[in-house]
Amino acid sequence: MLGLTVHRKKSFEDTITDTTEALKKEGFGVLTTIDVKNTLKEKIGVDFKRYTILGACNPGFAHKALQTADEIGLLLPCNVVVTEEKNGETKVSIFDPMTMTKLVQNPELEKIAKEVQEKLIQVIHHLHD
Repeated sequence: MLGLTVHRKKSFEDTITDTTEALKKEGFGVLTTIDVKNTLKEKIGVDFKRYTILGACNPGFAHKALQTADEIGLLLPCNVVVTEEKNGETKVSIFDPMTMTKLVQNPELEKIAKEVQEKLIQVIHHLHD
């Protein structure tokens, strides 16, 4: 499993706002926002569902991880995906940082990833309707 997921009955806009706030409560900021629907429409003329990728970062954890394994920057920031589902609900999926410990075998990195995972699980809890 790549991510931690929650389904919501709130609007897409409210879910983006709530997700950003929940991340902030846990020490994460949103560095990038990618509107996939808009990008696909502009670049290749394809209609796609509302799908936004938030690039979330906790500077303290990022610094620790980068000191432990320089190449971990390839997996930063933590991606958070907000999608609008066909039934009008929304879904939030957050990359599970424990996944990266399968790619980079490093006990120190595993400790950091576990701490980040605990924070991101709290984000998911904040988003339950």
